[in-house]
Amino acid sequence: MSINLNSDFMISSYDIIGSKEKAVAIVEIPDELKIKERDIAKKILSEHKNVKTVLKKLSERTGLYRTREYKFLLGDKDTEVTHVEYGCKYKLDPRKVYFSGREGTERFRVAGQVKPNETIMLMFAGVCPYGILISKKQPSVKIIAVEINPKSFEYMKENIRLNRMTDRIIPILEDVKKESKRWYGKCDRVIMPLPRTAKKFLKQAFLCLKSEVGIIHFYHLTSENELFSEPIELLREHAKKLNRKIRVLRKRKVLPYGPRKWKVCIDCFVK
Repeated sequence: MSINLNSDFMISSYDIIGSKEKAVAIVEIPDELKIKERDIAKKILSEHKNVKTVLKKLSERTGLYRTREYKFLLGDKDTEVTHVEYGCKYKLDPRKVYFSGREGTERFRVAGQVKPNETIMLMFAGVCPYGILISKKQPSVKIIAVEINPKSFEYMKENIRLNRMTDRIIPILEDVKKESKRWYGKCDRVIMPLPRTAKKFLKQAFLCLKSEVGIIHFYHLTSENELFSEPIELLREHAKKLNRKIRVLRKRKVLPYGPRKWKVCIDCFVK
């Protein structure tokens, strides 16, 4: 969720993760307003009674676990919340795991494409928002949810229990390249929601699909000049190497990722 602040602080937006009972606000503050950061935090807390903590972004997402550095500004130092989205609950601590509340619409879009009885490889599953929402919409699916961050994995297992999905989602703590070998040729769909490095796992994504047909949702970070051409070319190159053919079903801008940078998604039919 992104909300505009009043113009006197000149902050374009901030994110709220959590529920009506308890939430955390995450704000970007430019250097020229650093001396006002506590005033900004007070304003956010006063405008949203459910927000108990305000954090300031200090870095981009980095490292193997895709986490970000924050500065605690005001409020409760316990930043664990339960985020509510489309009737699903996700327990998490944004200081320890990757989670984007802004991508709820995108998760809902992908979940709407899943058919009954599919087997799905969910790479970089995080706290499992894709898997849980898909399972809610299609109870007959089987989802292999692979995550390498132990903290994300523990939250994933708890969220699967919290949403009563234990019979539909298989949580796995492992590197995707290692784990995917067990699922070669067994999946109807592969979801790859990690834009910076998903391209390194395209070979595994193609190999996980059944030999007849399948779908890949490929997320990629790209410049405005090569918005869709770069990810489509990556898909074509890997398909050719593996003697598969592809057809692009949909191209979508998901989120801005900085000046002239976008997270995009290519929905790709593979045969």
